[in-house]
Amino acid sequence: MKKFGKVVVKLRIPILVLSFLLLIPSVLGYFNTRVNYDILYYLPSDIDTMQGQDILLDDFGKGAYAMVVVDGMNKSNVSKLVKKVEGVDHVASVISYSGIVGDDVPSEILPDKFRSYFENEDSGATLFAIFFDDTTSSDDTMKAIQEVRDVTDNQCYIAGMSAVVTDTKTMAEKETPFYVLVAVVLVCIVLAIFMDSFLVPVFFMLSIGMAIVYNLGSNYFLGEVSYITKALAAVLQLGVTLDYSIFLWHSYKEAKEETPDDHHEAMAVAIGNTLTSVVGSSITTVAGFIALCFMSFTLGKDIGIVMAKGVLIGVVCCVTVLPAMVLVFDKAIEKTRHKPLVKSLDKPSAFITKHYKVWVVIFLVLLFPSIYGNNHTQIYYNIARSLPSTLDCNVANDEVKAQFNVSNMHIVMMDRDMDSKQKKKMMEEIGNVKGVKSTISMSSLLGPTIPESMIPENLRSMLQSDEYELAFVSSEYESATDEVNEQVKAIDKIVKSYDKNGMVIGEAPLMKDLQDVTDIDLTRVNVISIAAIFIIILLIFKSISLPIILVSVIEFAITINMAIPFYQGKSLPFVASIVIGAIQLGATVDYAILMTTRYQKERMKGKSKKESVAIAHRISMPSIITSGLSFFAATFGVTCYTQVDMIGSICELLSRGAIISVIVVLTVLPAMFLIFDPVICRTTAGYRVKKDKSKTVVEPTA
Repeated sequence: MKKFGKVVVKLRIPILVLSFLLLIPSVLGYFNTRVNYDILYYLPSDIDTMQGQDILLDDFGKGAYAMVVVDGMNKSNVSKLVKKVEGVDHVASVISYSGIVGDDVPSEILPDKFRSYFENEDSGATLFAIFFDDTTSSDDTMKAIQEVRDVTDNQCYIAGMSAVVTDTKTMAEKETPFYVLVAVVLVCIVLAIFMDSFLVPVFFMLSIGMAIVYNLGSNYFLGEVSYITKALAAVLQLGVTLDYSIFLWHSYKEAKEETPDDHHEAMAVAIGNTLTSVVGSSITTVAGFIALCFMSFTLGKDIGIVMAKGVLIGVVCCVTVLPAMVLVFDKAIEKTRHKPLVKSLDKPSAFITKHYKVWVVIFLVLLFPSIYGNNHTQIYYNIARSLPSTLDCNVANDEVKAQFNVSNMHIVMMDRDMDSKQKKKMMEEIGNVKGVKSTISMSSLLGPTIPESMIPENLRSMLQSDEYELAFVSSEYESATDEVNEQVKAIDKIVKSYDKNGMVIGEAPLMKDLQDVTDIDLTRVNVISIAAIFIIILLIFKSISLPIILVSVIEFAITINMAIPFYQGKSLPFVASIVIGAIQLGATVDYAILMTTRYQKERMKGKSKKESVAIAHRISMPSIITSGLSFFAATFGVTCYTQVDMIGSICELLSRGAIISVIVVLTVLPAMFLIFDPVICRTTAGYRVKKDKSKTVVEPTA
């Protein structure tokens, strides 16, 4: 490893030149990487709802839809407005009163229940549905949503998932640049407190910033990333890779004390030492992110690949770009050295290790309330709920509900050749399902007063293709609620009883599938991340007991973290509940590994368990606190700034989780060492245990 360090030192100038040149293609890659703002896009492609969406697009030319409420406009002007909307690029079709019956057909011939779907006679509001010729999250659909808003006025409200996605994009694009700015400022404050140079934090940010740009730029080769990945990648990469820079700096300072006249030699040694320690540390972090790739809900894969890649790039930059910067600007760094604001932590460390029994008691007291809270924390799946209630899409959703008592529109897809009497009977059964307000289908249009010849051809093409026929079901229930999930289940059962290949698709069915899929993913990700990190720790320490202790300690911290929202009376977005376990475990188990490494080293030297724990705790405590507070600072700033709850909740959990992990590692972990030391000694390779009457003596094997 030292040889590698000498190569880096020798080539420090070319490394710096190359690192700055690589920023050019990385920036170009970043700005040319498409961002996907539709969370539902990441559902498995083989489920009915997703296959139905594909059929809807391929056979009917409809990939997304929106509901529009027109408030206080006469029928003539509504009809003109519909014509304007039909003329917007990428609007495939519009289902409206005038489009169904035509301007010459009096509304009186329509059944009251049917007419009430489009008109609220009390308020004068009118409802119509827009279908777009591309997917919910496509650039064309989002552009069309904005154009529809432009051709309408304040009397119109556009609701639906496409509107939600459009507003999500607008908000994310506005907020994301500030995430990194806030994170950098807060991290620099933490580093200024704990570091002994004003310039070192600057070089930390520069080298990590380059690594972030390289990572985000290389996303171009993935084709696209989710907006959540784009928003969080830079902040998370900063938080989880800052440790490596701190390790390098501390190692460099130690090496300079041994070779004060040869800084190049000192840096070569520091690079070698850092690379050895960081490789083990980074592997656990990468494993946590890779675990996300095993989710059926492929948003996890999206986050996992980008972040795993970011950690690896961060390691490379830490042992190449940062050393080159430090050596080139070594004199300037020396001139800006100062005494750390936080001096010795020896007394707090001694207090913690001396009273280890107290921490064990606290651990036991908190364990069961934490488990209970963790198991009962409420999770929500309604994507619109993660956005401010004042956004256009949420205002529109509320307006549709208020004016028509409609919160959802399900689409029933059936075999076109099904017997017409069976179709009518099926739709009647669906209409009787609890919470169904009304239905629109060919059978409902072909009542006793309307002959088939009166149905406009454009409407017929909207509802029928060569193989399939569509029907629309309006629901009183909001998406991602128990009521609508039961409703969708009941409707699907009815449809399948008449047509085994029939489908129920739309926003609510998709969100029901989202809940079903992610519930399984939560367990899967936790099992895989724990198993992977367990194996890594086992290989690092060649011990059976240490992986159990370390993983248990961090899982305890995760459990406390996830229990807090329950006792706060808060609910979490589903994404946060899934990813937090793997990320917090992978990112903060490093703190435990750092202390364990030193504890094992001291025990191998033959020191007593108390002395070994005391030394390990005293030496590792500053690094753990600095690293944990830096991770906290990087994510907490985003929590305070963002208005997108999907992002804010993840960052809140990560920032709080970093602090909880630091506290647990510094208090509970040394207590575990002291209590289970005999077990550790007997289950760890390389130990030779000698018994005497007073203590367990450990000697290294030959």
